Amino acid sequence: MSQEQPKRHTNQEPIKYGDVLPVSGDLAQKPIAPEDAAMMQSAESRVLGQTQPGGVASVMQAAATKNEQAGIVGHKDVTDVTGDRGVTVTETQLPGRRIVTESVGGQVVGQFVEPTPLQCAPTSPVRESALTIGEALEATSYTVGQKPVEQSDAAAIQAAEVRATGSNVITPGGLASMAQSAAAFNADCPREDEKIKLSDVLTGATAKLPADKAATRQDAAGVASAEMRNSPDATATPGGVAASVAAAARLNESVTNVM
Repeated sequence: MSQEQPKRHTNQEPIKYGDVLPVSGDLAQKPIAPEDAAMMQSAESRVLGQTQPGGVASVMQAAATKNEQAGIVGHKDVTDVTGDRGVTVTETQLPGRRIVTESVGGQVVGQFVEPTPLQCAPTSPVRESALTIGEALEATSYTVGQKPVEQSDAAAIQAAEVRATGSNVITPGGLASMAQSAAAFNADCPREDEKIKLSDVLTGATAKLPADKAATRQDAAGVASAEMRNSPDATATPGGVAASVAAAARLNESVTNVM
């Protein structure tokens, strides 16, 4: 972390990333610094038009302000992890909605779905369709596409395919089959750069499914359960398969009332 000025001695514990955001590793132990929050505010404003009330930027700003007031960080300090890897706010455009993903130091810390206007002819109005499981899987290829496929991902993809198709029969060469093969390959692959990534499996997911359906809360719960059961730490990947299906289900509840 850059040292702008000597820090006051204080007994107050810093507010660290792991205290307020779903991060792991070295970043989780880092105090949130003012320049980190400023970068996220700028990124949110650039994509969303403004800082979101109660969003990632506002949480970071509140924590950074308290850390600065306690003398733990300086006003121009930036955390080394965010300085090296940055913060990002990205959007994935889909018909009638966009998926916004926020990341800090390469880790997804927030994701939500916003409805967007559909372009249609005045004489033929188009009803906004619900976000499908296939579209949610495609969104995952954008949010965490560079993540190597693990068994928890494969299990979540299989659960999603079963719910999308309504059949427990795994289609040979389908998404679930590809994901299981990828997870098995990656488990024995010593080189990280040679492992099969989620984007390799999930790009064009809708076209790879023999059938598809609107995502519901029950679908999201089933996919999340499968992902967590097969995860070593019993958690779902932020921005991963379960998170994307859950985001789709939430949008469908609020916009299209598919539940």
